[in-house]
Amino acid sequence: MPIAELDISWQTLARIVHDWAGTPAELDEVKPLDGGCINTTVALRTRDGQRAVLKISPHRVNRDLRREAYQLNVLRQYGLPAPEVYLCNVATLENPDSYLLMQHIDGVSLQVARRQCTPEQYDHLQMHLAELTLTLHEQTSTHYHRVDPAAEERFVSWGQFYHHVYDAIWREVERLEVLPVKQRKVISKIHSRLEQLLAHGDKPRLVHWDIWATNVLAAPDAHGRWWVTGLLDPNCKFAHAEAEIAYMDLFNTLTPAFLRAYQQVHRLSAEYHRLRKPIYQLYPLINHLRLFGMEYLKPLLTMVDKAAPLV
Repeated sequence: MPIAELDISWQTLARIVHDWAGTPAELDEVKPLDGGCINTTVALRTRDGQRAVLKISPHRVNRDLRREAYQLNVLRQYGLPAPEVYLCNVATLENPDSYLLMQHIDGVSLQVARRQCTPEQYDHLQMHLAELTLTLHEQTSTHYHRVDPAAEERFVSWGQFYHHVYDAIWREVERLEVLPVKQRKVISKIHSRLEQLLAHGDKPRLVHWDIWATNVLAAPDAHGRWWVTGLLDPNCKFAHAEAEIAYMDLFNTLTPAFLRAYQQVHRLSAEYHRLRKPIYQLYPLINHLRLFGMEYLKPLLTMVDKAAPLV
């Protein structure tokens, strides 16, 4: 492949492979994968057939990769199908690339799986995703916080933690002045009242925080039944589980089959649908406008209108 297009030398990749699989291992193939806007993500294969996935930030100190490695291990600890971490490095003068090397998991994205499945197969896949999400949400904490050994801030109040998570993001979008004045005022009112608007009677639960089509891998078994094979790119927190469900709903990751299976254990209240869901879907759209640009402006304005009656 044209490795030059990746801005990573073959020698760098070969050295990482040697650190993982031993000096005799020979790098045979490198394929680019989708990996977000910061990291370069590639699939690696050695001549003897060993495979791995590498996320790498060339010549950049990227401590987020260390956090991701930690969170992948947490997910695996609870029996979730997250990739095993092989190596993790944060750039130093001696080793100037930050990278995370992890297990290659077979499967296609949830979006591709939907096209390949029959309706019955996709319902089964959605029920399995609901089962895994429930396993995740069964893990609880006494406080709301990021799942990061370096994170010291913990919150008793969910509304305060949610405000903390999104405050800098909202302030950045607010300064861009791409939103009409009326909609900015609505969001500002919501932002100032999050503690009251998001009050609930549940406890802090472990969430992935970014379950959408690209971060879910799926594959059929020998009998043609589809299963989730991988959950990727966690941004874990102990949070309100409803925020995860609202996010999955916003980006069409779940279906009625998922909700039926999920609500056998965790019933979504009327307050979720009437009050909290619009807010939980508003803030990811604010973040997407910040990260990915004006294509998210119209969906954001629509969501602001839905949330406006709350304030």
